[in-house]
Amino acid sequence: MKYYDKLIFEVSRPGRTGFSLPRNPWHSHTAQLPEHLKRNTPTLLPEVSEPDVVRHYTNLSNMNFGVDTGFYPLGSCTMKYNPKINEEMAALQTFKSLHPLQPDKTTQGALELYYELNRTLSQITGMAECTLNPFAGAHGELTGLMIIRQYHLKRGDTERTKIIVPDSAHGTNPASAAVCGLQVVEVNSSTDGTIDIESLKSVLDHTVAGIMMTNPNTLGLFETHILEIAQLVHDCGGLLYYDGANMNPLLGKCRPGDMGFDVLHLNLHKTFSTPHGGGGPGSGAVGVAAHLTDYLPNPRVVKLADGTFATENNPEAAGQVSSFLGNYGVLMRAYTYILTLGKENIRMAGPLATLNANYIKESLKQHYKLPILGVCKHEFVFDGLLDNPNNLTTLDVAKRLLDYGYHAPTIYFPLLFHQSIMIEPTETESKETIDEFINIMKVIAEEARTSPETLQHAPHHTPVRRLDETTAAKTPILTFEELTNVTQ
Repeated sequence: MKYYDKLIFEVSRPGRTGFSLPRNPWHSHTAQLPEHLKRNTPTLLPEVSEPDVVRHYTNLSNMNFGVDTGFYPLGSCTMKYNPKINEEMAALQTFKSLHPLQPDKTTQGALELYYELNRTLSQITGMAECTLNPFAGAHGELTGLMIIRQYHLKRGDTERTKIIVPDSAHGTNPASAAVCGLQVVEVNSSTDGTIDIESLKSVLDHTVAGIMMTNPNTLGLFETHILEIAQLVHDCGGLLYYDGANMNPLLGKCRPGDMGFDVLHLNLHKTFSTPHGGGGPGSGAVGVAAHLTDYLPNPRVVKLADGTFATENNPEAAGQVSSFLGNYGVLMRAYTYILTLGKENIRMAGPLATLNANYIKESLKQHYKLPILGVCKHEFVFDGLLDNPNNLTTLDVAKRLLDYGYHAPTIYFPLLFHQSIMIEPTETESKETIDEFINIMKVIAEEARTSPETLQHAPHHTPVRRLDETTAAKTPILTFEELTNVTQ
């Protein structure tokens, strides 16, 4: 077995150490813990040498997959390339060493960056003002819904407790609405994958607080009736919420604010390149139209008449969603990304991402079922294999991709199709890289016809073979003691 085939506890040997703590010069004055706080049994810790530790975790890290190691077909919705200059700027000691409780006069540079990023994102999206405080996309969704609810309550419109959510929405949309205490009303998609206008009209009344939309939607399709939808929702007194997870193809081309959206969130850790692998950190910046700026959460960064910057609280705000000013390192990376591209070059991101997605789609539609024809934006969805006499599944295709060194794309989402495969390249991928991916997808489609067992038992060349995912989810083994008991 190799180092990474074992748990660190299995590498452990009694009495082996890899560190030496300095002698405590104040030992005689060290406070003693109260007896009731002391452990009754020794702590189970691995006993390993420094080379053991270094080799074990270095080998584990080499098993990770990310955009630095290969093409990642989940793209801008999950992991967009993060230029290294972003890391250099985020590592500047003058920012890293700041403390959030310092007086504003000692943090002017950080506050200016926050303010300028706020203004830049507002211009990109067509909003009046943004808050950068939310820690993630779903956190931004909740914040935006809090603002919508605050708006209605301040007007005494207490009956507006329903949020309309299309059946193609991201799964976090109805979850965020429920957390905010709102009732979810689903509307259907039409045969072309966009919102069914008649289905929408049937649910519009005086109880609607707003609608949550993604544009382009989860199928990668632009909602061509967006202006009509905005008019219908506004006419019934509701607001439009924009889920910015799919903002990448629109950069510099069109703005949600111009489409009629009142509130939006942006995933800075997606569209604006900052990394968020392993669950964090992220940033769900929220922008609002002019009539909602008073409800942005506290604290807020403002520019004073003398040109300096300060934080302030607004009594009308929809609460406070973070302790201070969000994940500041993520904000620095996003600001660096925007400044590096500039106003001219940021316009290229969307068209190039759209070009790459359509190139893959058109190259593979003779091998994988394409349920909706036409031009997509930054992503598209297949519905499993086209020629599939052996009834292989999307999961089989995804597992086989691992053998060829590719991370699998999103599978079984959106729920509109039974065997969904959502593929989403980004603007940074070269034609050569995309051609290699297309070729492998064709090879897998051929294997599905001629050697189905190869897919059914994939992956074959990864450190861990195909798992019983249902059992792993229902009865996970989370501690070394449990694992020991199981193996015994």
